[in-house]
Amino acid sequence: MSHTDNMIPYENLNILNKEFEIEFQEKFKQFLDKGWYILGNEVKAFEESYAQYCGTTYCIGVANGLDALILGLQVFDFPKKSEIIVPSNTYIATILAIINAGHIPVLVEPDPFTYNINPDAIEAKITTKTKAIMIVHLYGQICQMDKIMALSSKNNLEVIEDCAQSHGANFDGKRAGSFGKIGAHSFYPTKNLGALGDAGAITTSDFDLYEKLKALRNYGSEKKYYNKYIGLNSRLDELQAAFLNVKLPHLDKITNHKIKLAGLYDQGITNRVIKPIFTTDYSHVYHIYNIRTDKRDELKAYLLENGINTEVHYPVSPNKQEGYQEFFEDTEFKISEEIHKTTLSLPISYATKEEEVHRVIEKVNSFFE
Repeated sequence: MSHTDNMIPYENLNILNKEFEIEFQEKFKQFLDKGWYILGNEVKAFEESYAQYCGTTYCIGVANGLDALILGLQVFDFPKKSEIIVPSNTYIATILAIINAGHIPVLVEPDPFTYNINPDAIEAKITTKTKAIMIVHLYGQICQMDKIMALSSKNNLEVIEDCAQSHGANFDGKRAGSFGKIGAHSFYPTKNLGALGDAGAITTSDFDLYEKLKALRNYGSEKKYYNKYIGLNSRLDELQAAFLNVKLPHLDKITNHKIKLAGLYDQGITNRVIKPIFTTDYSHVYHIYNIRTDKRDELKAYLLENGINTEVHYPVSPNKQEGYQEFFEDTEFKISEEIHKTTLSLPISYATKEEEVHRVIEKVNSFFE
């Protein structure tokens, strides 16, 4: 298809952020006028609103989602080289955080239907060195938190939630980021709640962890020039916080748009592909709408020829990544590897229109006919 103007993008941040443009400009002007660029009122306001949104007592704004995960581990002072359980099919950041915090990632296979960590497979991987379970609410669907929380208390393990893809997803009336002592959030521009650059946050209801995290993100310092901890420089940017303050009140509207598009896909797409399994117990905010097929590469190419951009989240499973072989050498994770070989993400942006989704459905179906 030669008409690029008729292309359905996987994501279009320009269109996505169009409706907030005037408010962004106002915020930018206020920011310039104030002349306060680091840890000002915008960060404070965002931390308060986002904690309230997630149902936690506190929120600590940090530079990005990876730092949220690293600091969320460091704050516990686990012995060096502790084992941290993590899903084997997550984005590399979750695993990278464990390694950067000085610990050992222990991979557990996902449930082949929800793609989230399989709670029934966790116990077999627990040893005397295991200190925490780092779960990931992948693609936007919340994990089986009842089972995971029961497991963690039985085995005296901390739960750290990677909520990078699941802003607002809930289980039993509780939102992602409010189950474990720590919830780590990313506001990368393509997320359901996206900044206009890198940004992240940590949610907690534990006062001591909150106080320590505020210091850790700021060179380990509670009082200027006095460094109580070995910290990082990882502060949520005041300008990004201002932009997030504009978008947060619209988050549910953004999510509902994506849920509506997912519903169209669920109904319209042929059963020749595996569609996301969704049960009402575990809410799904559809950061990503993925389908699975053995003909993934051919389907992707066919859709592109027909003016539709798709993505693959993610082409290589973590145990096969070149830089990680010392941790996962000769390991096999069949379910993960199968998911990574067959997964394809369809357009489901706040910027994606219903008629575009109908066109995607039509083309996916015609490929299989």
